Amino acid sequence: MTLSCRLNYADRTLDQVFATGSQQAPVRERAGLERRPLLEEVKARGIRLTAQRRILIEEMQKAEQHLDAALLYERARRRDARVDRATVYRTIGMLKRMGLIDELDLMHLNGEKHYYEARTRRDHLHLACFACGKIEEFTSLAYERLKEEIRQRCGFSIEVVRLEAGGRCSACTGRGSGGAEE
Repeated sequence: MTLSCRLNYADRTLDQVFATGSQQAPVRERAGLERRPLLEEVKARGIRLTAQRRILIEEMQKAEQHLDAALLYERARRRDARVDRATVYRTIGMLKRMGLIDELDLMHLNGEKHYYEARTRRDHLHLACFACGKIEEFTSLAYERLKEEIRQRCGFSIEVVRLEAGGRCSACTGRGSGGAEE
């Protein structure tokens, strides 16, 4: 017997599918989503924290933007010139294995770079503007309801969600097709 798990929204528009019934605005700043406390979680798991690893984790935790490995390295080197690239990549790998950070490609707006962010307590989407490169984070009760519907209808327990949408941000939508001031 094959179990079919299909979420059929053919009879509804996307606006209807994702309508929340509330006036909740999209999250436009990283501060709007509570980040997991990386240092506390690493310490609680008994991982040894060298001075360089601590700096890298602190930089990742306080970042106001999505960081790639090169930018994380640059920021950490400003604080301690002894931080090397190998430590950056080992620390990123450790945090990924521990499930404390997410690796994102952000629609490959800047080539094949990968970006990292501390996991949040709620899942969120990344909205990538093709015109200006801005990344917005969005969360909604509709998104949470969709995950619950998947669990109920398909019996699937979601542990990780990575969803990105590419398009034009509100500022660029009003500028015309070039994305620059006309």
